[in-house]
Amino acid sequence: MPEHEILLKARGLKKNYARGGRERAVGGARFAAVDLVDLDVPAGETLAIVGESGCGKTTLARMLLRLIEPDAGEIIFAGRDLLNLSASELRTARREMQMIFQDPFASLNPRMRVGEIVAEPLAIHEPERTRDERDEKAASMLTRVGLEAGAAYRYPHEFSGGQRQRIGIARALMLRPKLIVADEPVSALDVSVGAQVLWLLRDLQRAFGLTYVFISHSLPVVAQIATRIAVMRAGKLIESGQAEQILRRPAQQYTKDLLAAVPELTAH
Repeated sequence: MPEHEILLKARGLKKNYARGGRERAVGGARFAAVDLVDLDVPAGETLAIVGESGCGKTTLARMLLRLIEPDAGEIIFAGRDLLNLSASELRTARREMQMIFQDPFASLNPRMRVGEIVAEPLAIHEPERTRDERDEKAASMLTRVGLEAGAAYRYPHEFSGGQRQRIGIARALMLRPKLIVADEPVSALDVSVGAQVLWLLRDLQRAFGLTYVFISHSLPVVAQIATRIAVMRAGKLIESGQAEQILRRPAQQYTKDLLAAVPELTAH
């Protein structure tokens, strides 16, 4: 797919939740976690969705992968209407769409060795592969994300936070997806380790031709990786454009406040 083509398009996405987390018996108060959001993600680029905690960005990210069903709107991925796919068609589409989570430890099964964790997507989606084939690919991917091949035989608790995030990245890449949704992937890491993970993500994007949707509360963080930025507040996108435009000439005071809020990461 040429880089100028839109890999992921969303129109009119909406998701309402009950206030306080539960419905009253009749007509309970509701709020729009995501309120009529439109966005385009060109192939090969990184769209960062930025906003404070509770603004709806994680809900939006999960809707884009159909991990949460929207109340309204449409999602087009690689020319397919995600909301109208059959179960088998969605399973096929999911091979091309993967997620990297905020908390690498919570997303890794503590009872599985790292090699099994990384190879698991192959076991699910390519069951015809032999165990040896899966193990070989997992070891290769672990090396590619900066871990030693012997990491495959150890358990998640034996690794640091930054190393665990690299394990999560390796698992997400095993099926060679087109799209990666990264939900606050460096917010649980210290600044220097987070910078190294951002550097790795940029390197992998070039090597594998990846498209990213990158979720963050910090504009200075996404300045290190984004080609486009969309600023989210109270369920709505209030400003979007090329990264340089948003970072140098933000139109909204809210965006200016986000820029000033967090010290900048410096990749080494």
